[in-house]
Amino acid sequence: MTETFETIRYTADVVATTPDGRVLLIQRDWPPYEGDWALPGGHVEPGEESRDAAVREFAEETGVRVAPDRLRQVGVWDRPGRDPRGRYVTVAYAAVVPEDTVARAGDDARAATWWDLNTLPPLAFDHAEILRAAVPSRH
Repeated sequence: MTETFETIRYTADVVATTPDGRVLLIQRDWPPYEGDWALPGGHVEPGEESRDAAVREFAEETGVRVAPDRLRQVGVWDRPGRDPRGRYVTVAYAAVVPEDTVARAGDDARAATWWDLNTLPPLAFDHAEILRAAVPSRH
């Protein structure tokens, strides 16, 4: 019997919300979904834990720093086909940040913008599902 192994990429995403009901999204600056809105996040580097990757990627893409212990794990998304580039597994985290938190687009983001949870744009990948899991009562 021949065994085959699938290449799996490991990522971490962050759902950052404010007490007044806004969420921080980035506008993607690269394919797939170039120009679309998404949760901040990215690849977990070798030897790195997903929580640390979430903190790092969030800061790189939005300019917002959050302490690792302020992140609450929401879940793991691993459905085949969730990313057109291949098999991606993400660990999603949620954080509540102050209402006056200023974000600025950084690495791999065209824009970083606060959106009202009740008036969201269409989201890339399965990020709408992740957002619903992180903030089920707000939208």
